Amino acid sequence: MLTDPIADMLTRIRNAIKVKADKVDIPASRIKIEIAKILKEEGFIKSYKIIKDKKQGIIRVNLKYTPEGDSVISNLQRVSKPGRRVYVGKAEIPSIMGGLGVAILTTSMGIMTDKECRQRGVGGELLCYVW
Repeated sequence: MLTDPIADMLTRIRNAIKVKADKVDIPASRIKIEIAKILKEEGFIKSYKIIKDKKQGIIRVNLKYTPEGDSVISNLQRVSKPGRRVYVGKAEIPSIMGGLGVAILTTSMGIMTDKECRQRGVGGELLCYVW
């Protein structure tokens, strides 16, 4: 049994990028689908698709590369872990790589990016950084 499914998702994406894979399959959950949606909206991945199976379903993430063959995602970093939760208020939301990266937070209003949290004036649990 996985203790941290979000870290597993980020590791699967990181490993797929290392081998320059076109796509990666990740076991689905609502929170992972929301993270994939944010990665698509922010331009870090080409697309994602939810594939139904007899169990929980699969998210197929199509990775995005530059014309030179480099990945659009430089790194993914898990911040809040099951053993150490990291919460930030609306004033402490970090800016990642001077605004080039994105912090993904889970808030009382759902999962959103650092920019959205600042606009709506909410804080929450820092899930991960992507740049």
